[in-house]
Amino acid sequence: MKEVTTYYLEMMSPPAPGAKRESRGLQIRECATRQYELNRSLYHLVGQPWAWIDRLSWTDEQWKAYAEAKSLRTWVAYYEDLPAGYYELQQQEGGNVEIAYFGLAPNFIGRGFGGYLLSHALASAWAWEGTRRVWVHTCTLDHPSALQNYKARGMTIYRETLEGMADSAPYRAACNVNRLA
Repeated sequence: MKEVTTYYLEMMSPPAPGAKRESRGLQIRECATRQYELNRSLYHLVGQPWAWIDRLSWTDEQWKAYAEAKSLRTWVAYYEDLPAGYYELQQQEGGNVEIAYFGLAPNFIGRGFGGYLLSHALASAWAWEGTRRVWVHTCTLDHPSALQNYKARGMTIYRETLEGMADSAPYRAACNVNRLA
């Protein structure tokens, strides 16, 4: 039986020093126009290696309702004009902002972009008016450096859960959709 640990991390105030400032040529732009097809495409591009499956069955209407909601903002990272990764921030009640999705495309992993992209995501979350807390979750099925990246940028673990799964595929879906604040 495979054991999977999910880590819930938070940041209660804007980041102190620890932000990675060297972009290494990565350019990050917020999507000013909401376009659900882009969010769906980025979800597949970044999530496929990590078996993100929670949204594979979504209809166009579900994608549109999610991606075009006023509570969601999307940023795309580009390297030499190619999409290299993305993140989505979702504003929630009580001043909570979740880093809903975050990651790099397979060809851009291992190039030192992750720390810069996460630093950008945290700065963007804190720049959103009314933010009092930024949170995210990750699990042991994610990239091996994911947890350390979050911690290195100043996020702290506030909860851990451990699940035993005979087959990790069902848990991958649960890991992706378990969005408890």
